[in-house]
Amino acid sequence: MGPGQRSSIRLFRFAGIDVFLHWSWFVVALYEVQERTSRYSSPAWKVAEYLSLFAIVTLHEFGHALACRRVGGAADQIVLWPLGGLAYVSPPQRPGATLWSTAAGPLVNVALLPVLAGLLLLGRSLGWSATFPDVAALLRAVSYMNFGLLVFNLLPVYPMDGGQILRSLLWFALGRARSLTAATVIGFLGVLGLVALAFLAGSPWLGILAAFVGLNCWRGFQQARALSRLARLPRHHGFACPSCGSAPPIGALWVCGACRQAFDTFETRAVCPQCGAQFNATRCIDCGSLHPVADWGNASATPLGA
Repeated sequence: MGPGQRSSIRLFRFAGIDVFLHWSWFVVALYEVQERTSRYSSPAWKVAEYLSLFAIVTLHEFGHALACRRVGGAADQIVLWPLGGLAYVSPPQRPGATLWSTAAGPLVNVALLPVLAGLLLLGRSLGWSATFPDVAALLRAVSYMNFGLLVFNLLPVYPMDGGQILRSLLWFALGRARSLTAATVIGFLGVLGLVALAFLAGSPWLGILAAFVGLNCWRGFQQARALSRLARLPRHHGFACPSCGSAPPIGALWVCGACRQAFDTFETRAVCPQCGAQFNATRCIDCGSLHPVADWGNASATPLGA
């Protein structure tokens, strides 16, 4: 069961990507719709506003997923939940590929800006505020939501889009591990700011968001430490991952699926030394891609930067 399937409802599948809706979305939707009591003449318009937010977030996440595929990565699942959306993407472990996969989400919001601005101008010129006040109010709300999501997502706080874009840019100069360390440290500072803002505004949603961001910052920091240790390991020269070009590390880092014995698959030629199981494909420790054993040889290895 994939991560998005737990406690979620499968809505639809488009371009090979499954979209799930977390059950808590309904609870928050009911609360939000009831809170917006004075903006429209009918509850149906309140529902339309919340569904518009749902559509914007979905388009944003499809931007991530389709861009990831464009650079050769994997993306087959999107989960929508009260704090936004999560596109489960696995881009190639290169800074450019990661940067494009991340930036494509906010670029969807950028592309929506002139469309929504044009509709607002059209409505103003036709006098919709007087003739169709609910339509005019909905257009204004959707425009504000799209702009707000764009600005908020671009805050340089990991793991939000802005923080991941910052990490990708730092990756070019600092390497994979150090760039992630820097992004998560900046992210922790952003968490403190979100906590302070939550207290000042009396917003439980900002508090929940701060907790979510803080937890993911900590996970990112732990991952950066693991990447630093991995980068210091000696390497098998003469082999290279077909996806990321990294030479595989030396050590018992692969585990036999049959007997759970840890071993160095490049020393044993993909044969478990304990039970004799033969493996036709080997997973890259650095980028996680799986390739036939024969594809690893006779390639120029690229050392992985720390």
